[in-house]
Amino acid sequence: MSIRNKLFIFIPLLVIFLNFIFFLIFYSGKQVQESYHVVTERILLYKQITDGSKHNLRTLNQHLTSQDDKSLQAFQREKLSLKNLRSQLAEQENIGTSHTLTIQDLEHMIDSFVEEEEATIFALQKGDLAQYTLHYAEAEKTSSFIREEGQNLVDAELSFYQPFYKNILRHTEVINRLGAALFIMTTVVSIGLAIWLSRSITNPINHLVQAARRISHGEVSPDMPKGNDRDEIGILASAFQHMLKSLKELNEKQLESVEKDRLVKELELKALQNQINPHFLFNTLNALSKLAFIEGAEKTSDLTISVSNLLRYNLQKLDQPVTLREEVENVREYFAIQKARFRERITFQTVIDEEAMNQLVPCLTLQPIIENAFVHGIEGMEEGAVICLRIQKQEDTVKISIEDNGVGMSEETKQSLLRMEQGAVPSTSTGIGTVNVFKRLELFYETNNLVRIESKEGEGTLIMFHLPHTPMQEQ
Repeated sequence: MSIRNKLFIFIPLLVIFLNFIFFLIFYSGKQVQESYHVVTERILLYKQITDGSKHNLRTLNQHLTSQDDKSLQAFQREKLSLKNLRSQLAEQENIGTSHTLTIQDLEHMIDSFVEEEEATIFALQKGDLAQYTLHYAEAEKTSSFIREEGQNLVDAELSFYQPFYKNILRHTEVINRLGAALFIMTTVVSIGLAIWLSRSITNPINHLVQAARRISHGEVSPDMPKGNDRDEIGILASAFQHMLKSLKELNEKQLESVEKDRLVKELELKALQNQINPHFLFNTLNALSKLAFIEGAEKTSDLTISVSNLLRYNLQKLDQPVTLREEVENVREYFAIQKARFRERITFQTVIDEEAMNQLVPCLTLQPIIENAFVHGIEGMEEGAVICLRIQKQEDTVKISIEDNGVGMSEETKQSLLRMEQGAVPSTSTGIGTVNVFKRLELFYETNNLVRIESKEGEGTLIMFHLPHTPMQEQ
């Protein structure tokens, strides 16, 4: 069942249940109230009749004494009020009570009382003193009977309703207890229902949150909550499981891809160990032959040693990290070879900070960049070509810059190099191009944004490396 349906079903059911309980309490209280009302109305009626007879007799005395119209009108009003009470008493008889005969006697007494009063006034008006006295005495005597009978009815009603009153009290007590019990029960049911609804919603969500946290900490196979597929949380859990499954599959594919890339690079490195650029060998050997022709065997021997050292370095250490000191020595051997070719047309400058010489770098990091400066930067210059290598330690980084005053490069070529697009600059030496050097640096230091290039066409090129400080003793 969905959460929406749960809320639409159980909350209205709870409201209906509470309203039903409140209706039962209200209905029971109303019955008790009606019972009290019936008893009170009867007793009040009997009391009003007894009081009405006294008031009626008093106004009769006032009229007999004053014999004016005002007192007569007051007497007539009291007599009419007494007759109205007599009519209400007749209604009590009609609805059937346990004191019907007593009520009938009281009705006759009221009728007799009214007749004696009227006869008294009539005798007074005729001047018949004897009749006047007789009728007044009868009216007074009847009034006393009415009061006595009314009190008897009050006592009888109280005696008759005493058991009912006790039942009403017991009923009221039961209702009070029932109300308290229902209040406790509804409170417990409401709390239980609220807890059940909240847990059915929050518990699966908390499980999903915990699973998400474990995934964020690197756990790829957390225990997923088993939700109810029929509600929204269950659907969310199923989607989460599907997403996790897809993530695991993607991760496995990425691991396979990384492994393939590693194997490809390993094969490339092994292949590069067996590669020597024919163009470079041709130029070198040509320079050696010219030098041997012009000079004696000593310089030829030195050049041959440089070539040997360079080839040995290229072939033996390509797959191992080396220090900057070894890289600089390799670059100097390379420059010695190129010096034999270019002679005084080129100048190689170095500014080296000895504190940075133990920095570990991938093998063949500097020589391909410098060779690229020769091939693409200064090879066509007849004189004044300068290549400058600067190495400086700066706090936690080592800054390496290789600068030439050659032909420079276009903005498009520079951006292609920074994006590490293959073919941005053709590889013409050891087979390790500029882009390859950049990629190997990022793989070695496991970070990006290590390279910065400044170049404009006709204004030379500056390539800078900002490498994390990794001295040899830390390896």
